[in-house]
Amino acid sequence: MLSKNVKLIKPGKTYVGLQGVSYNAGVSRNTAGSEKVCMNILPMPPGIHSIPHIHKEIETIAYMLEGECTLFHGEKLEKQTLVKQGEQIFIPENVPHAPFNQSDKECIWVVVHSSGDDQDELISMPDLVKELDKFK
Repeated sequence: MLSKNVKLIKPGKTYVGLQGVSYNAGVSRNTAGSEKVCMNILPMPPGIHSIPHIHKEIETIAYMLEGECTLFHGEKLEKQTLVKQGEQIFIPENVPHAPFNQSDKECIWVVVHSSGDDQDELISMPDLVKELDKFK
């Protein structure tokens, strides 16, 4: 029988993802051996946005723990959804998106992906940064 272990992940480890933002590492393939789901914390200072990207064939759920942030999404990031504290947002697989903290306070996301690591099948779309620059 395969041995399965419960793992506690303590705060303190950070990393910069291909999304261009710094995460607090949570449960993932690397920290807990998770293969089907991962969860990380994304603190975003005011004025910061990620590099637009998609998660190929991977779904995302994000919960706004603190503050508020605008999620730009769509083929050309033409859609905007303001996510406020206590709200969740679902991002289907293959949808271009980028969170952009346009507020004057830090926001903190709890981000879950349907994969063992948030960097799996991540496709960066830096050519769309110009769409975000219009809102600076």
